[in-house]
Order: sequence, then C-alpha cells, then structure tokens
Amino acid sequence: MRRTVTITLHWLTLVLLALIFAGGPIPMLAWAFGLSGLAMCATTLAGGLMNGPGPKLEGGLRRAHPWFSWGMYAVLGLVAGITIWVQLGQSWGGPALSALYFYLLSASALHAIFHLWRHTALGDGALRRITPTSLHGLL
Repeated sequence: MRRTVTITLHWLTLVLLALIFAGGPIPMLAWAFGLSGLAMCATTLAGGLMNGPGPKLEGGLRRAHPWFSWGMYAVLGLVAGITIWVQLGQSWGGPALSALYFYLLSASALHAIFHLWRHTALGDGALRRITPTSLHGLL
C-alpha cells in the first residue's frame, strides 16, 4: 500500500509541478500540487525513505544518497508549503513562486538523470522502484 501511495504521489506531484510551471499558479493546480507534495513528504516522514542506494552504487555517491533524498523531500516540502501558504492569501517575502518552481523542476530533472544513469549504467533496476508494475516490461 505504501509503495502504491508513494508511486502515485511521486508521478502526480511531478505532473502538477510541470503544469504549474507552464501555466502559473492557477489556484486549482496550486492547491493540488501543494497538497500532493505535502502528502508525499508526510508519507516519507511517517515511514522513512523507501529508496536506497542499491548494491552497485559505491563510494561517495552511496554515502550521499540518503542525504540527497532527504534534501529533495525538504525542497519539495518547502515549495509545496509555500504554495499552500500563498493560496491561503498570506504573503511570502522570499523568491517568487515561479523561481521556486523552476528550481524544483531543475532539481527534479537532475534527480531523474541520476536514476536513469543508475538504471542503465549500473543496471540496478532503480527505475523499477518508482514505476508502476504495469510499466516494468518497458524498462
């Protein structure tokens, strides 16, 4: 159940981030992104990380892996929380939301590239962990 929730929230949050980045903070998208991002973070805080470095990731990348994962969750939680905060009519004195969406989308792209590299170069099946079982035949 937790895996299904994590996978669903992962892909839902990514799609919503792409839509909100492309179209601006349309209230319905902003609420959906904020709530899905916070739900993803809450699921992880309650149950811990579900991903690991895998047996073939070695050295500094292996040691840094959990820190990078927690960092991604922290950034997602921050941007999702600020999005909700602004939707509640509160002011935010930091960088513009559009800039925060750009930074989060950029970090997400690096995250994806890293896991594509793991899946292809290391052959550790990293993409199987976060894709629905029905898509595993494509990997």
